[in-house]
Amino acid sequence: MSQCFSENLLAGKVAFVAGGTRGINLGIAKAFACAGARVAVIGRDAERAAAAQAEIEQASGGRALGMPCDVRDYAAVETAIKTTAEAFGKIDILVSGAAGNFFSPIVGLSANAFKTVVDIDLIGTFNVFRASFDYLTKPGASLIAITAGQAEHAVPFQAHAAAAKAGVN
Repeated sequence: MSQCFSENLLAGKVAFVAGGTRGINLGIAKAFACAGARVAVIGRDAERAAAAQAEIEQASGGRALGMPCDVRDYAAVETAIKTTAEAFGKIDILVSGAAGNFFSPIVGLSANAFKTVVDIDLIGTFNVFRASFDYLTKPGASLIAITAGQAEHAVPFQAHAAAAKAGVN
């Protein structure tokens, strides 16, 4: 088990992390598990989801669930959240962190590329939050949306991400 800030802080809690199969969101999921939470993560790639589950379980010694799921697909998100609640119980902490991004000048950005990032970041956040409503521990559940600085401060080659994250904000 890795060093935890507080190993039992989240004992008995359930956390769901969208986009939790790599990067910052995987780190968040591992920290929740290290603090005692049962953790479910989703991401588009089935192999990454399985690897993230194994990594979380190995790092924390706890239970995890990794599922392939595209946050743009509301029905798939509903299924993943329902599966989490059936396996672990009501959700106490929900993180919507799935994101799409790449560098591109606005004149080189296709309408489809712009829409894809908005669909993942903004619509995906709506889908995760909305689909979770019936499965949240109430009162007291925490809903966290991961956003980015370009929503407030212009960054070159990031118009698509800025628009999506501004919508989340």
